[in-house]
Amino acid sequence: MASIRVFEAGHCTHRACVALRGAGLSLCAFPSRAYLIEAGGKRWLWDTGYAQHFLDHTRSGLFAIYAAVTPVYFESSQAMVAQLRAQGMRPADLDGIILSHFHGDHVAGLRDFDGVPFICSGAGWETTRRRTGVGALRRAFVPGLMPADVDQRVRAIESFEWVALPACLAPFTHAWALPGSRGEVLLVDLPGHAAGHIGAFVQTDQGWTLLAADAAWSPLSYQELRGPSRLAGLIMEDTAAYYATLRKLHQLHIGGGASILLTHEGAL
Repeated sequence: MASIRVFEAGHCTHRACVALRGAGLSLCAFPSRAYLIEAGGKRWLWDTGYAQHFLDHTRSGLFAIYAAVTPVYFESSQAMVAQLRAQGMRPADLDGIILSHFHGDHVAGLRDFDGVPFICSGAGWETTRRRTGVGALRRAFVPGLMPADVDQRVRAIESFEWVALPACLAPFTHAWALPGSRGEVLLVDLPGHAAGHIGAFVQTDQGWTLLAADAAWSPLSYQELRGPSRLAGLIMEDTAAYYATLRKLHQLHIGGGASILLTHEGAL
């Protein structure tokens, strides 16, 4: 069966009530997690978290607004390339980096992984890659974080085999099977938060786990069907789709077919 290792690559802070309606005005830390998935003798990194590149590209100019809205706390030892190196892994040891979406706190480390393929929603990347300036900022996309050869390295999930999911994962019914994972990693659409936002069902010895990225920012969101503040909608791609996805997570949680891991869940 597949395995998942959890890493934290820096964190940002924000008011609790923005991430979870009614949570109050306390300042909360939201860790930026990345996951190492191993299946079928292969390794994939799920997102990259923060990296020095994020600080470099948001230090001044238009994108400094991004860093001001969500202040980032990061040390070089927290970079995913450094954390993997500490465990004896080089970028070349990865079979790919799976991108849940293209927000800066998920892609900031891509430039540290020369030559590694990027696995993502092809449709999501086509939408995102055209965004510049204020349009990019409004969708939390920092174009300078993307490597110059990104288009040569992207592998669109839409080209993967489309498979039926086990009944226990209802209401989710279909997903794209990650090549080489022996059917133990299944990539699923989780629309709303960002263009091309995806999750991954991973079958481990403990059962199925859904890496749900930013489909919610607190477990209470899908447990109680309590969304974020309306302010959070300013960066969302499609608010209606976001809440439709949240309802699906709620049904999955109630059904007990999979545990759910969110990228940023912290003290909420």
